[in-house]
Amino acid sequence: MKAIRRCWTNCVSYFRNFSALNFAFLLLAGIVNAIGVTIFIAPVQLYDSGISGTSILLSQITPEYLSLSFFLLILNIPLLMYGMKKQGVVFTVYAIFAVSTYAVTAWLITDVLPVDVSIASPLAGTDLFLCAIFGGIISGIGSGIAIRYGGAMDGIEVIAVIFAKRIGMSVGVFVMIFNVMLYIICGVVLGSWILPLYSIVTYAAASKTVDFVVDGLDLAKSAMIVTTKPDEIGKAISNEFKIGLTVIPATGFYSGEQKTVLYAVVNQFQITRLKKMIQSIDKDAYVTIALVSDLIHGSKDRT
Repeated sequence: MKAIRRCWTNCVSYFRNFSALNFAFLLLAGIVNAIGVTIFIAPVQLYDSGISGTSILLSQITPEYLSLSFFLLILNIPLLMYGMKKQGVVFTVYAIFAVSTYAVTAWLITDVLPVDVSIASPLAGTDLFLCAIFGGIISGIGSGIAIRYGGAMDGIEVIAVIFAKRIGMSVGVFVMIFNVMLYIICGVVLGSWILPLYSIVTYAAASKTVDFVVDGLDLAKSAMIVTTKPDEIGKAISNEFKIGLTVIPATGFYSGEQKTVLYAVVNQFQITRLKKMIQSIDKDAYVTIALVSDLIHGSKDRT
């Protein structure tokens, strides 16, 4: 009885970590991603990135009954399960749900619905550039939504998180190397480099779209201001942008002079005014500005 009770308690605990809203958006993500790939990319033999692109290639060189949907599931799910220890159960379940939705929707479009995607895009015909751009953008929207709501659309990104640092490279470089190798293999198999080169356009469009969907327009930037006039600069920034600042006492290493570091976070549209304001108050201020990839703050606007 104790074992059953413990199992039930664990199941309830895990269930509370999931969100119906996340599942709804992951469902949307899988559908959107499938539309981008099956309507624009695969019909003209372009290639998506990662496992999705690998699945497209394998579906083209294997018997017809081994479809794109089959390879999406058979390649992605083991990779996602392998990454469970690193990424956690919730992420893994979300990612498998998104990939499964993608695979099922791709199967519906290619094999069930009355849509001919065998030799050309129903919307862009055989225009490779249009297919590359719109396929990349639409699939990128799907991937971006999946990431934003706790999942993923491709197992290669999970593997990159696990192995990239072990071999001394960033996750982005790891994924890029994988995709470059994939496109080289596609070129060798096809005996032509036109489609792989257009596939790079698809990859670039998708990558930028993912960044836009995940980060949005409201990109934050942080400013660290080393100054001898912290009160004047702090009041000016606070009054102008209605934000709080963090004050950090500092000492110059060589000069031994007492200074103050002000730390502030503003959006990208405010950064030009911020720099002019600082220079007008303290021309000797030392300012560094960096992109903030993520921002979490409490309910209060001022610190």
